[in-house]
Amino acid sequence: METVELGIGLPRLDAIATSARRAETLGYDFLSTGEHVFFYGPIGNGLISLAAAAGATSTIKLMSTITLVPLYPPALLAKLVTSLDHVSNGRFHLGVGVGGEFAKEFAACGVPVNERGARTNESLEVLRRLWTEENVEFQGRFTVLPGVTLAPKPRQNPMPVWISGRSDAAMRRCARFGTGWLPYMYTPEKLAESLAIISNYAADYERADAVRPGLFIFFAVHEDRETGIKMAADRLSKQYNQDFSQLVHKYAIAGNPDDCIARIREYIDAGAQTIILNSACPNDYTDENELLMASTVVKALRG
Repeated sequence: METVELGIGLPRLDAIATSARRAETLGYDFLSTGEHVFFYGPIGNGLISLAAAAGATSTIKLMSTITLVPLYPPALLAKLVTSLDHVSNGRFHLGVGVGGEFAKEFAACGVPVNERGARTNESLEVLRRLWTEENVEFQGRFTVLPGVTLAPKPRQNPMPVWISGRSDAAMRRCARFGTGWLPYMYTPEKLAESLAIISNYAADYERADAVRPGLFIFFAVHEDRETGIKMAADRLSKQYNQDFSQLVHKYAIAGNPDDCIARIREYIDAGAQTIILNSACPNDYTDENELLMASTVVKALRG
């Protein structure tokens, strides 16, 4: 069986360097963070946060989970991603999402929320060309390139692009543009089903390579099962402004270490090869949550 990569999310905006070094020391394969311009609570910008993490680490890979691609002009995003790839010495992976959970941020950025899918697809086409071609001319619905060359090009070729989402449109986007598939709020059964759908769509684009199966999932691990479950339910209910008490067992990893090991193995059996874990617990328990996950669950899965 291929080795499974396990990543961890940055827990705090005000302690990025410390958190990044700690994640690297604990042996996680990836460090990740998301972004919003405006949201239900405080949140930073993923590319800036990961640039800070890049300067504090040397080996751990970095992934944006996710970058809100439709809110960026594609040429600017190509430059930002390439710059981050260089300052991290080729450790950056771009996670792509369309957003939409907080429509006000789209209005504030002057982007119609109903155009986010089309803008993302066009942006991914522009990114691919700018990263690999010279003198790029492009006339799209939202973007015009008058014959420009991005220099330098990314260190990585191809540049790793992980497509996130849950919809059929996201799966088709992954088959067309994705290096990897990183769904969220998925059961193991849904993950396996989505991988089969992506494989079928990939034939439409005559892909020769396979998409790497991944997963983004929240977790709370505690020696007491019920405490871990309650932590995850409470945090996700607040974060997503809805009741997660009946959803936590479907869409999060929560409970004691044995519970978490068993649940992650279900996702691995469904095909997951890269799993990005994100703490869903009180702030004062985050360090212990990540340490217990690394010392018990991650250790068991790698043993």
